[in-house]
Amino acid sequence: MEEVVTENRGNREHKDRFFKKVFSSKKALLNLYNAVNGTNYTNPDDIEINTIEDFLYLNMKNDVSFLFTDKMNLYEHQSSVNPNMPFRGFIYLSKLYHKTVYEKYDFFDDKLVKIPMPQFVVFYNGTKEEPDRKVLSLSDAFNGDGKFEPALECKATVLNINYEHNKELMEKCTELRDYALLISRIRSNCQSGMVLGDAIDKAIDDCINEGIMKEILEAHRMEAKEMLFTEYNEEAHINHVKESSYENGYGKGYDSGIDIMSQLYQKLKELGRLDDFDKAMSDQGYRKQLIEEFFSNETHISSC
Repeated sequence: MEEVVTENRGNREHKDRFFKKVFSSKKALLNLYNAVNGTNYTNPDDIEINTIEDFLYLNMKNDVSFLFTDKMNLYEHQSSVNPNMPFRGFIYLSKLYHKTVYEKYDFFDDKLVKIPMPQFVVFYNGTKEEPDRKVLSLSDAFNGDGKFEPALECKATVLNINYEHNKELMEKCTELRDYALLISRIRSNCQSGMVLGDAIDKAIDDCINEGIMKEILEAHRMEAKEMLFTEYNEEAHINHVKESSYENGYGKGYDSGIDIMSQLYQKLKELGRLDDFDKAMSDQGYRKQLIEEFFSNETHISSC
């Protein structure tokens, strides 16, 4: 039976993304690796998943890390490009090397211990225009005048996986191409005036009818819809949260606002009212109404 990337769901502070679901099998992950690296490996069983569960340092939403051939791979999906990505990757990779290498070998021996080469790839699909490929370097963050060579470096390769970008990469990995097409259709449906829930449903139906990711979408439709709802909304969610938190006097911006909306999502999910959350994301008045309904008596929010 093919191994699927799994994770401990305790203490989760972020929702899983559909991107991670798409690449949860070693077969799909190998296809993605081959596309990124221009290789043609065929045995997915050679992949060793070593994701550090619940790694939330600096809110890093790691999707998967794995050892394959001679490389330590860290793959992350993001809807925004952050200049601090290399530092976050450095922290994660440090813990990963400590876990998988340092504890297994004697580094006080005279013999050189060979270690896997690190690769940190960020798959970007936000709405802000970005090039197909860009490289961010940890050294750009170092203080100094540049006269000295730093002792450390960590690079994050950012690949734009929006539809119509990186066409060669998409051609080599059908899972990535189909995922990009699905997201593109959701956005197109929203732009035509649909609310997000309906936009996702229509995109899923259209993809299934055309044989695009049919197996995973049919087998996990409700789970996929929830994941896509959260994933697609990330940038809009942040913008609405900033606006909402100021308008309602519930904090000084991003942090408290994110907390409010995340709690609201959980409460509505438990009540089977995700359609209300969908409406709240596009209706400022209804958003205020729901916040008042659930949080008006909570001191830690109303006193912010």
